[in-house]
Amino acid sequence: MELVSGVVLAGGKSRRMGFNKAFLKFGPQHLIERIVATLKEVFTENILVADSPELYWNLGLPVVTDIFPGCGPLSGIHAGLVYTNTPYIFVVACDMPFVTAQFILFLLGQAAGYEVIVPQINEQTEPLCAVYHKGCLPVVEKGLKAGQYKVTDFFQAVKVKYIAQEEFSYMDEDHVIFTNLNTRNDLKRAWHILDREDRSWRKISTLRFKDLKKDLKF
Repeated sequence: MELVSGVVLAGGKSRRMGFNKAFLKFGPQHLIERIVATLKEVFTENILVADSPELYWNLGLPVVTDIFPGCGPLSGIHAGLVYTNTPYIFVVACDMPFVTAQFILFLLGQAAGYEVIVPQINEQTEPLCAVYHKGCLPVVEKGLKAGQYKVTDFFQAVKVKYIAQEEFSYMDEDHVIFTNLNTRNDLKRAWHILDREDRSWRKISTLRFKDLKKDLKF
């Protein structure tokens, strides 16, 4: 049985951008295509959570909608936990183009005994680039029903492992992994990073997750 599925959250309305940033041209691919390609290097099962599924059918993976619509990213995480068939999910927002397979595998390697594995940068938690166990589902659903939509609010009720920046700095020397695209200035910065990107640094491992399961202790 596979242990982890990939979940892309594409439900944001991109208000500050003024357009659907998932389909922004980013290098040779659209932004969403780049992220899906990275997940496919790691996971056998991947799904996408979106408000308008018909926009994403051409990506070749299942597209689901929120069970609790209009509640922000937490409802996307909830949908990912409900609709996948594995004990764990790796969640990533659709506007984080520099997340790598190497980093995903690193997070998965920290999962044993925890229900949330989440990185931190300067004490800033990154819950939209994190690993969640199915055991979170009842707590997440309870929060949604109570109108508690901040993703990190439920962390106090589950076992969380916070991964400090120092633990993965060797694979993110330029501090770009958590770059997300919320504004046009963010986009300009990301294009600049893409222009100077070292292709050997971005080279994605050809090892699939199923070949690494024996080295990961869940």
